[in-house]
Amino acid sequence: MSSELKINSIRDISNFSIGGKKGISNEKAEKPFGDVLKESIGEVNRLQNEAEKAAKDLALGRAENIHDVMISMEKASVSFRLMMQVRNKIIEAYQEVMRMQV
Repeated sequence: MSSELKINSIRDISNFSIGGKKGISNEKAEKPFGDVLKESIGEVNRLQNEAEKAAKDLALGRAENIHDVMISMEKASVSFRLMMQVRNKIIEAYQEVMRMQV
């Protein structure tokens, strides 16, 4: 009797749902790496611009809270350092591929 349950559960795999669709789909749901990279660079640029604006506002006396200015500057710094590390890893991977013998 238990073998029937196993067989039935295997047959019902077509009713399995991933992402709201029935069955297992081979569709590519992720964005291409280049698009993700462009969006990430855009986000780093946005954070850098926000930090620069916050620093200018602080210098001109328009910023009321120095903590917010420091937080925005630190966010920009951390995101830039992360972007540089990702760039370094991409360059290392490219160089490794170029060293491969065909």
